[in-house]
Amino acid sequence: MSLKPMETGGVLKFGDVSREPHIRRARDMKEAILDKGWLKDHEDEELYFMYRDLWLEEDRDRILRNNLRYDITVMPPRSLGKEFVKTLGHYHPECVPGVRYPEIYEVLDGKVHVLLQKRSTGGDIEDVVLVEAEEGEKILLPPNYGHVIINPGKKTLRMANWICRSFNSEYEEYRRLSGAAYYELVSGEFVKNPNYGELPEIRRIEPTVIRELGIEEGKEMYWLIREPEKLRFLTEPQSFGWVFDKVVGEKWRL
Repeated sequence: MSLKPMETGGVLKFGDVSREPHIRRARDMKEAILDKGWLKDHEDEELYFMYRDLWLEEDRDRILRNNLRYDITVMPPRSLGKEFVKTLGHYHPECVPGVRYPEIYEVLDGKVHVLLQKRSTGGDIEDVVLVEAEEGEKILLPPNYGHVIINPGKKTLRMANWICRSFNSEYEEYRRLSGAAYYELVSGEFVKNPNYGELPEIRRIEPTVIRELGIEEGKEMYWLIREPEKLRFLTEPQSFGWVFDKVVGEKWRL
């Protein structure tokens, strides 16, 4: 069975569930937008749409029992003046001391650039990672990394994610420092955000494949909930260091 969420008049239908979107407008992330000239005339523009807490009815109790949440984000193609359209960016809080909650994404349609960044214990950015992915590919966001999602393409980007449902994301640092460590311009160039001071160069990694957990290209990620043990790394990341080592090496560790 293939899952194809349908959007009609802004409402997304997923199985028997229909959801209105949470809408992110330009004014909601004004601190993170580089081109303030563009922002001045486009504050009310709708940039992306978040549909949270989706399930097939037969999976609802299993999802809640395992403390998980399945979401879909829809981001039409456009520019924010000098930049490609993007999310605001955020970090996740700690699950246990020294280990923040992870997250995993799947590209349903379009292509995506995910920009990850990790702070050192002293507060400086010590690692910046770019993942480029297309339909069917997965991106695992390791503990202790903040992230921004960018649509660099000419078609609508649709992304699904599994995440622990027990926390709220932390946006303050991205707001305070005017966005991520780098901005991706419509020219394709990445430019450093001067508010961060010294920054490492961006390193690139491939989309995530972890066959032991059923995370593979072309396999729809939603169905992992039928074997919830394979998603336990999202709620108990302290027990799955080997998973995150496969993604970014040991750099995720504090």
